[in-house]
Amino acid sequence: MAGAVGVLLLTIAGIALDAIVVLLLTVGVFLAFARSWAPPDVIAMSAVAFLLLTGILSTENLLPVFSNSGPITVAAMFVLSAALEKTGVIEWVGQQIAAIATRSHALAIVVLLGGTMLLSAFINNTPVVVILTPVIIGLAGLIGMAPSRLLIPLSYAAILGGVCTLIGTSTHLLADGVAQAHGLEAFGMFEITGLGVISAVIGGLYLAIVGRWLLPNRPSPAAGADNGEQRRFLAEGLVLPDSKLVGKTLAEAGLVRNPSGRVIDIIRSDRSLRHRLGSIAEVKLEAGDRLVFQTHAQEVMDLKQAKKLAFPGEEHGDLQPLSAHQVVCMEGIVGPASRLVGRSIADLNLRRRYGVFVVAVHRQHESLTQAFDRLSLRFGDTLLLEGPPEGIRRLVDDGLLLNLNEVRTRPLRRDRAPIAVGAIVAVMVLAALGVMPIAGLALIATVAVVLTGCVRADEIYDAIQWRLLMLIFGMLGLSIAMEQTGAAQLVAGGLLAAVGPFGPLVALSAVYLIGSALTESVSNNAVAVLLVPIAVGVAHQFGVDPRPFVVAVMFSASASFATPIGYQTNTFVFHAGNYRFTDFVKVGLPLNIILWMVATLLIPVFWPL
Repeated sequence: MAGAVGVLLLTIAGIALDAIVVLLLTVGVFLAFARSWAPPDVIAMSAVAFLLLTGILSTENLLPVFSNSGPITVAAMFVLSAALEKTGVIEWVGQQIAAIATRSHALAIVVLLGGTMLLSAFINNTPVVVILTPVIIGLAGLIGMAPSRLLIPLSYAAILGGVCTLIGTSTHLLADGVAQAHGLEAFGMFEITGLGVISAVIGGLYLAIVGRWLLPNRPSPAAGADNGEQRRFLAEGLVLPDSKLVGKTLAEAGLVRNPSGRVIDIIRSDRSLRHRLGSIAEVKLEAGDRLVFQTHAQEVMDLKQAKKLAFPGEEHGDLQPLSAHQVVCMEGIVGPASRLVGRSIADLNLRRRYGVFVVAVHRQHESLTQAFDRLSLRFGDTLLLEGPPEGIRRLVDDGLLLNLNEVRTRPLRRDRAPIAVGAIVAVMVLAALGVMPIAGLALIATVAVVLTGCVRADEIYDAIQWRLLMLIFGMLGLSIAMEQTGAAQLVAGGLLAAVGPFGPLVALSAVYLIGSALTESVSNNAVAVLLVPIAVGVAHQFGVDPRPFVVAVMFSASASFATPIGYQTNTFVFHAGNYRFTDFVKVGLPLNIILWMVATLLIPVFWPL
């Protein structure tokens, strides 16, 4: 070990200062990713801006990242995946899985794993999980099983299926693009399928046989939302000019804890003051204020008789009843392409637009029931909402949230489904035959599904995950800086010094292990982009083919199972299944170790060292 450290120090001493700066910047970027100091795309682009500002990276050297085939192909595949979604193909497959799985619990697991893997092998796995999650929750209810028993297998199956083809996951496409930039021949469409299928089968067997004993049996967050209580209502009352409530706080007016219901909002000049309700003593009522009560059926029974609402002080003319309507509770999750990402709840004004109130926000380790209005929403956040059924329906139809309580019914272009399927098949077949690079085929197929009406022109921009693309471009810029300054060679030299005496196989295994560990805490795409140049450098120093090392990066950066933050699908199902962080560690860590051993043994078989 001392010798390895000595070699590393000598290497550092002989390398340019720019390389050291880039290396420290890379460490800072990964730390910022792990600590969520800012959105990942902002962090990555900030790193690029720093490199340009300091002159470490020139504009001429940066611009080629925007011509990299990887991000272009990823964007095109997002549109093709949207075509399958809009034409109902993914939903139809989900319904078939659910119909077969209702026959038995064991069959449910098998069909779920197999069907999801098959879908994810050909399209981006995130929309597969997004669309199938409500289907699986409904299936769980039909067979008397908690959703937590099925949603982790759903996410893992999507990941395992995605590694079977080049287009199954964006990580493969990006790693291939970076590898080509380093002089390697492009990967074939099915070049990695052999290793992918073996990994998927082993992973599926683990989930079906061993994993089911480790999966928690836990109800969803909204399962006990009603707690056996009567139906809830939202009722509004107007503070009159001569009301005794004017100038009083909610506490002074006796409206904090009142049998008639809980005040959940004060609307003043059509502006919600809800974000101030955490400090009730500071909110003084004014004439014209509208108080929104959350109440129950017995408090609005007089609606049927006297056409009025009973509020405190009504007999003195303090409050004028305005309206009341029954509300429902919905658990919705922020999807990857939702317009809510990066915005605060207070800025959305959901009450005014939809008549909906946010009751709680669930995010990874915490559940917030107050003081969350200024919280900036992220992908995977789960919101517990109350509002009229029609308002919630409009909110879901507008694509702001994904309803976890029921399968969304929306018009689908089913007559164009064969076109969408044909476009995906054509890309795969023609790419496998070498007719054209996959980036060109994906672009042609994208235009085809738009011109034929599978996806509308305005839906293209909603389908593409622009934040992900900006993250990719930023990390590609950082990757170029690492290569040009020698930082990649520095890391490769340190890795070689540590494992070199044990041979290239151990180095290959170490590359996989490093990729797997990093992917559990930061973006898998970022890991792939940064590790490929290092892996290529290690292979060159051993004098062996870099291809197996690139494959190790592909699979390690994709096979993320031990945390809910390492992969988008894990993040999505985290709160949908009411999981704890430790659930992923307990189920996913053994799977990570198993697939690491499988890769170490089989990669040299498919790609000799």
